[in-house]
Amino acid sequence: MSGGGKTRTPSVRMANRVRRVGAAAAVVAAAGLMVLASACSITAQDGTAARTPSIAPTFAAHRAQALAALEGRRRYVSADMRAETEWNLPREWHSVGAPKGGALLVHGLGDSPWSFVDIAPRLAERGLLVRTVLLPGHGTAPSDLMGVTLEDWQRVLREQVAALRDTVGDGPLYLGGFSTGANLVLDYAQAHPEVAGLLLVSPALRSGSRWEWLTPWLAPVVPWLLSTGDDRPQQTPVRYLNTPTNGFAQYYRSNVAARAALDARPYDKPALLIVAEHDSVVDSHYVRQVFGTRFTHPASRLIWYGAEQGMASVDVSLDGSAGRVLVRPDRLPAERISQFSHMGVLFSDANPLYGRQGSLRLCLNGQEPAEYRRCVDGGEVWYSDWGYREPGKVHARLTYNPYFTWQTGVMLSVLGLEGTAAAVPTTAPASPAASPAASLTTAPTTAR
Repeated sequence: MSGGGKTRTPSVRMANRVRRVGAAAAVVAAAGLMVLASACSITAQDGTAARTPSIAPTFAAHRAQALAALEGRRRYVSADMRAETEWNLPREWHSVGAPKGGALLVHGLGDSPWSFVDIAPRLAERGLLVRTVLLPGHGTAPSDLMGVTLEDWQRVLREQVAALRDTVGDGPLYLGGFSTGANLVLDYAQAHPEVAGLLLVSPALRSGSRWEWLTPWLAPVVPWLLSTGDDRPQQTPVRYLNTPTNGFAQYYRSNVAARAALDARPYDKPALLIVAEHDSVVDSHYVRQVFGTRFTHPASRLIWYGAEQGMASVDVSLDGSAGRVLVRPDRLPAERISQFSHMGVLFSDANPLYGRQGSLRLCLNGQEPAEYRRCVDGGEVWYSDWGYREPGKVHARLTYNPYFTWQTGVMLSVLGLEGTAAAVPTTAPASPAASPAASLTTAPTTAR
């Protein structure tokens, strides 16, 4: 329950899915050795090898190999295959003049490089060469996540950091990640002090589900927690809507590794953490607690979208003299926003897919069937994270951040970036006019 008689359904979808297969989970707990013995039998949904081939340690080769995978294996969901391909490919952004440093940005579980399409140009404007990556198992079809491991993702990060360092020379190198990607870059940075700073967006250091530890055991015997049939969509033009259990298992391994790295020592370089209080995927209160104790650099900041007793919704000085948590309310009735979401903090309100006038409306958002239908039919909606409800209101997913411009300023201040060079993308994005239909009937997903 929340104030004013508002009710909220369970916020973490993975927990609901695990409960649906409770009998299988019990078998796993009772017969762990049998589960481990069967682990090697996992194959892709379509019977072909799911593992992405090894990626060469140059950005050009990484992009070329991603393009080959997309062209050969992607299950396109719109008529514009060219646009979908571009949205899912690794990209880079250049500033005018020689780069002063570099930034590598890593998407989350089930997502794509599109996650950073609004943040990356803002960093490039300050003199950085900015690149995104496509993690193995992503961009093609959800079944391709059945054969990947955490080590595959770590290898791509390691190779592309080295490739970026070769390009920018001795300039500062920053890492950024969304959700699972935040876990990956944090774990890497703790072992590589040459990383100058971090951007951690909705860092999935711990999920809101107490069942996540089961996923490595569950994956070999219950490959999917949701239907993979034609009764529900499996992906959008830029993200998966279904994730095999192995994907959750590798996410869990990533958060264990990131927490262990923080337990070993605090992170003592500048870092910006961004989290929504009502995030239905991440344990946001745990993130806030960890920020206070393990991110020790005086320039580090946590942006907290929400409200909490004793925390005023006002600016906090960035000079270290007044606290390090910056609070903004996430209930904005004038914009029909009930609460912020896991994914929405990433995107500008002008994003062609996810912005105020964006072409993707995420309607299947934990509502009743009648409310879902009203959303699909173009009725008035409010916006929230997955599963939030209020009587008399229909809620679609919030997919943009009204504070994006302010948030960008905080990011640049924390990372110590200056300059006004205009960004010039090396690879131009597809035209927004070629984007998919206006209302996408998306199903629950736990992209991390």
